[in-house]
Amino acid sequence: MCGFAAGCKKESAPGPDVWAVVNGKEIPRSEVDKYYRTRVNADAPAPSQEEALSLKLSILDELINNEILIEQATKANLVATDAEVEDKFTESKSPYTEEEFQKKLKDTGLSVDDLKGDIRRQLSVQKLLNREVVAKISITDQDVTNFYEKNRSQFNVAEPQFHIAQIVVTTHPDPSVHNRKNDKATNDVEAKRKVAVLEQKLASGADFGQLAMDYSEDSTGSTGGDLGFIPESSLNKSDPLLKKTVLAMKSGEVTQPIGVANQGYRILKLIAKEPAGQRDLADPQVQQTIRDTLRNRKEQLLRSAYMIDARDKAHVTNNLASQIIESKGMLPK
Repeated sequence: MCGFAAGCKKESAPGPDVWAVVNGKEIPRSEVDKYYRTRVNADAPAPSQEEALSLKLSILDELINNEILIEQATKANLVATDAEVEDKFTESKSPYTEEEFQKKLKDTGLSVDDLKGDIRRQLSVQKLLNREVVAKISITDQDVTNFYEKNRSQFNVAEPQFHIAQIVVTTHPDPSVHNRKNDKATNDVEAKRKVAVLEQKLASGADFGQLAMDYSEDSTGSTGGDLGFIPESSLNKSDPLLKKTVLAMKSGEVTQPIGVANQGYRILKLIAKEPAGQRDLADPQVQQTIRDTLRNRKEQLLRSAYMIDARDKAHVTNNLASQIIESKGMLPK
């Protein structure tokens, strides 16, 4: 019993700017506000008070989950190393010039240390989930067969489909699109010169997907230019020359650069051509599609279960939620 003894201390309540406490670790309002600024479009109308609070609650919930998972990763000795963080940071920075990168930091209000901290958390959490979730997923041949039998109609292709990848070179670069070499043409002369270099690289055996990631000037570059499977009817909406070219191609073939009106040039690769009709279970593509579907479903379920279990075992206090309830939805001052 405490009585009047000197030094008897009562644990002090967190200050108003502490918006959550996770196993004794405080998450300050400033941390939520920092990430809130990166989620709000400065050029769009300001969100309403309710929209702003909902977004901040969501961000705080993410930070709480991250703190729980980082604690788990630390206990399991799975925290990303400095070298891993530096490698990922260099990779994420590579598509930008130094000027573009500094502008990006200024626009988001984040520092280099903030970015590296985010990278460390992401890599550490991924290591943890790979061990605790992904490694426990097993898809059997019987699972694949059962899925196919229950979903046979999904594998009946109504029309021919073309699996296409592309490398795009524009004459009017999109400032929001970046490639790994930060290489963009700014006019038709530069575009022609660039596609000629790409032709030489392809002729020398360079990998199409890698070239797309390095040099393509559209959003598909990050995935190696992969457009996925395109039904024949969708080709009717494209440039007539593109449609004619695709229909005449053989699997594995790469085109010469194709000029597209007001869009620059495209180099296409036909990865595969699929005729219409029922796909058999023995088809490797069908097998892979089913395995990917089942794996994604299980991973999503196990991730959710793991997070719920980890959160149930943690001691979490969400002060922002309490403040919102007490103030009847008013934004904390």
